Amino acid sequence: MKRASFLALCLGLALATISTSAQAPNSSGTARKKRIAVFDFDYATVHQYSYAIFGRDIDVGRGISDLLVTMLVKDGTYSVIERKNLDKILGEQNFSNSDRANPASAAKIGKLLGVDAIIVGSVTQFGNDTKNTGVGGVGAGLGKVGLGGFSRKESKAIVGIDSRIVDIDTAEILAVAEGKGESKRTSTSMTGGGGGWGGFGAGGVNFGASDFQNTIIGEATKAATEMLSTNLIAGNSKLVVRSVVVEGLVAAADGGQIIINVGAKSGLKVGDQMNVERLSREIKDPATGKVIRRMTAPVGVIKITDVDDQSAVGSVVSGTGFKVGDSVKTLTQ
Repeated sequence: MKRASFLALCLGLALATISTSAQAPNSSGTARKKRIAVFDFDYATVHQYSYAIFGRDIDVGRGISDLLVTMLVKDGTYSVIERKNLDKILGEQNFSNSDRANPASAAKIGKLLGVDAIIVGSVTQFGNDTKNTGVGGVGAGLGKVGLGGFSRKESKAIVGIDSRIVDIDTAEILAVAEGKGESKRTSTSMTGGGGGWGGFGAGGVNFGASDFQNTIIGEATKAATEMLSTNLIAGNSKLVVRSVVVEGLVAAADGGQIIINVGAKSGLKVGDQMNVERLSREIKDPATGKVIRRMTAPVGVIKITDVDDQSAVGSVVSGTGFKVGDSVKTLTQ
């Protein structure tokens, strides 16, 4: 009877361990948020209609993407990669505008960013509502207007967005989400103020600014993005937290600081803990002489305090005698 109780207890502990690891705890032992990156949305379909509204080429895909990031960060369900980090990787990888909605291209960048998934999408409607809304939602004659926008007795703006959550390991589409927004006013233009609209600078349009969001096209854009954000948050359960094994070597050991030869590009971040081990013995195949196993002995544990692309600095949590060439390994959560 005692033996049966003991086995039941062991089984219960094992199941508890499996359940805890499935939640992908971080270094502090708590489940972390799922990390995502939001790419600039493709707006090729609505490019001419956007030009007609603003009078020049405005990257509405980037503007909507930035607005979406702001909403997702405020909600807090996801951990969202900063724009500067995303732009840096995109520049290094020669990521073109034509790749914006390509899951395969985006998945490659997602691995370099160390995220769980990426969000790509397209602006499908941006302008005046017509029967031909699937092409861009702008009526005949809109191409003739300039900065003042399309003005008539009653103006109705409509914005549509499609997006996909993409697995970065397989480029599989995990979930899809849509957003649609409309706004209607009488005796005004699409930009709600003609050529004197104050939200138009030489660098473009700030989609998060109140002066843009107070126009009818701005109201429609905000409404569509809010719907999209809500649907993407609802798709959170489709994402799986990735466990990334990061391995490297000690490059320098200076007192309490340990410098290693792997960094952010490998998936490391501040707060990660790494086990430091030293090669103690190599086991060779007696027939071929080939090394079939390397035995290591634990040296200690370090906690990452600073990270750049190619390297990282760690402080000693436990252990002594760290040396150049010691191996480091962690399970980044």
